[in-house]
Amino acid sequence: MKEETLKNAARVTLGAALIFAGISHLSFARKEFWAQVPDWVPLKKDATVFYSGIAEIALGTSLVFAPKGSRPLAGAVAAGFFVAVFPGNIAQYTHHRSAFGLDTDQKRLARLFFQPLLIGWAWWSTRRK
Repeated sequence: MKEETLKNAARVTLGAALIFAGISHLSFARKEFWAQVPDWVPLKKDATVFYSGIAEIALGTSLVFAPKGSRPLAGAVAAGFFVAVFPGNIAQYTHHRSAFGLDTDQKRLARLFFQPLLIGWAWWSTRRK
């Protein structure tokens, strides 16, 4: 498989996953996401989850539909978003908050190691040769 085809598939898959996650922020998993909102965020947990859901839908849509020349920017913004929400994953771990099946400290800790993979996925799938 050509590298460009693989990158396109990875980019569209990540975009679709972000759109799905954003929709879940706004609907069926809304309360579950409260576990990832750090206590220091000045907004109410529900508002934070709502706004981050909107951001995920926008980011996912940009990854899926961005013209070729805009894909590196879309990937950089998505990677930045994954960096920005990482404190939420840390808060879920340090405050022992269960959500999404992450009901032990070991599972919550393991989840932290997936964030760099998402950052790399967003970056790699949108880079030109």
